[in-house]
Amino acid sequence: MKTGSARRTIDLDERTVDALRSWRLVREQEATLAGLKVSEDETVFACPDGSLTHPDYFSQVFDRHLATSELPRIRFHDLRHTLATILLKAGVHVKVVSERLGHSSPAFTMTVYQHVIPGM
Repeated sequence: MKTGSARRTIDLDERTVDALRSWRLVREQEATLAGLKVSEDETVFACPDGSLTHPDYFSQVFDRHLATSELPRIRFHDLRHTLATILLKAGVHVKVVSERLGHSSPAFTMTVYQHVIPGM
């Protein structure tokens, strides 16, 4: 069962925000061409008709793209661990990483990722 922190707001870097804003403009243009309107509260990654995308869709698309690449075979969920590892190795404070991952505490994050935390 997910905790109350499963749905949360996280800080994104400017480059990511710019990419998401650009994607939203594309979605709005596509919707206009189709005679639809994109609402302010619409999900960024939605179906063409604006309905929610099933979560499994992202994993399936990821798996298809991975199969045609020379990258190591990992699960979509493993990207979460990859992000945590990269952030911690880059010196991002464990509290920030813990919040991004939605962990109950930085102590839990340290337990799981202590092997990549500098000085641990």
